[in-house]
Amino acid sequence: MTPRHLRNTILTADLAWGMLAMPLAYLMRYGWVWHGPTDSTGLIFLPPLMAALLFWSVMSSWVRLDGFRAGWRFPAVISQLLLAVSALMCALFTIAYLERQFISRLALGYFGLLLFLGFLAIRVVARSIMASRSARGLVRNVVIVGNGPLAREMANKIECHPEMLRKVVGFLGPGEDAFPTVSPAERKDAITLRTLDIAELLKSRGVHEVILTVSAPGHPEILDLTLRCGSQGIAVSMVPQPYEMYLTKPELTDLDGLPLLELQTVPLLDGEPFWKRSFDVAMTLALLPVCIPPMLAGAALLKVQKGRAFCCEQRCGKDAEEFGIFRLNSPRRATELPMYERLLQKTSITELPQLFNVLRGEMSLVGPRPEGLDRARHYTDWHRQRLKAKPGITGLAQVYGLRDQHSSEDKTRYDLQYILRRSPFQDVSLLLQTAWTLVVRLLRPQKLDAMSGITTGTDVSFQENLAHADSSQSSAD
Repeated sequence: MTPRHLRNTILTADLAWGMLAMPLAYLMRYGWVWHGPTDSTGLIFLPPLMAALLFWSVMSSWVRLDGFRAGWRFPAVISQLLLAVSALMCALFTIAYLERQFISRLALGYFGLLLFLGFLAIRVVARSIMASRSARGLVRNVVIVGNGPLAREMANKIECHPEMLRKVVGFLGPGEDAFPTVSPAERKDAITLRTLDIAELLKSRGVHEVILTVSAPGHPEILDLTLRCGSQGIAVSMVPQPYEMYLTKPELTDLDGLPLLELQTVPLLDGEPFWKRSFDVAMTLALLPVCIPPMLAGAALLKVQKGRAFCCEQRCGKDAEEFGIFRLNSPRRATELPMYERLLQKTSITELPQLFNVLRGEMSLVGPRPEGLDRARHYTDWHRQRLKAKPGITGLAQVYGLRDQHSSEDKTRYDLQYILRRSPFQDVSLLLQTAWTLVVRLLRPQKLDAMSGITTGTDVSFQENLAHADSSQSSAD
């Protein structure tokens, strides 16, 4: 099953459930009575049902509500479905009001609740089916050719996308550069092979696909490996290089057999969207009554214990402009902090004063987290693209678990993905996911240092890791 087929299947299941949810909502409201509504029959609910199905079809194609877009993550699935169903119900209530036709609001409320629960169940079942197929070995075994961050990121992406039905079973690296890809504990199992022998070994190990993540896929050794894998029936895929350029919106054209990849300019990278500022102000004013009490309680505690409640740290903002970020006076990443300070940091109460940075226009609620001036001075041109958006209190990188201690390289990839797809829907979804993350972090006793939903390694099923292959061939080749 391809990802497109999976999306279409989930959408079909959604529409089928919607057609069932409306009669169930009618039964919950009126029981087994055909003439339940005043002076009308159950057919009065047919127009809103058709409108709901049309609305959901458009919404699903617009924001990809299958749950697998950025890797199947339960908080993201819940937040997206909650927002989409809420938008759907607002549209239905508005249409019912404008039509001046009596339709039970309670029945529509039941309909919305049933939609949300059913849509969530459909995605959980889809994820379970993918996991079951993976557990039964009904996946394509993949070997990644390359070493370094890109190879590890590819392994992580495959693990986070069960709908791809792929499993990374090893790495293949040329020459002495292969060892950075594998851990020291696995190096003892690495073997040295000639290019001639690699394809045969991959075939004998049940490998179905090889993914090239090397910077020079046109190297003679790589071309030879590609041809030999093809002769063994092993599929070959590749990540275009340089990878950093493909965080735009590429469009592939087949020009008489010559692939031409057009890198389309994204207008959103040139400035802030028109809705962003009004969204930030409105949401911040709505959040202040909830956030001010814990912030003031934390500030009072720090004032009594340390003599100072707030502090201001210099950060690099939009267009590399320097600004002061507000936070409670509790040092980051300090060791042996008192329990109350650890609690303030664990719940991110120390970051709540940044709401005033948002009101001042220096920050946004959602965006790339601002980094220190020293780190920003070492940005490459690629890193500086994240400075085209206002820094945020939270962002896509943060809901994936990346913090200050993670590299700017990792965070920039997520930040640019966010900038490319900015929308009010995504911002509200990320705010809900942030709230979920804080609740989970508070309930879990252990410290959450790792990226949520992303592992740092991969399940290597080869006892002999394909991590060390000679870059030169013998005369027998």
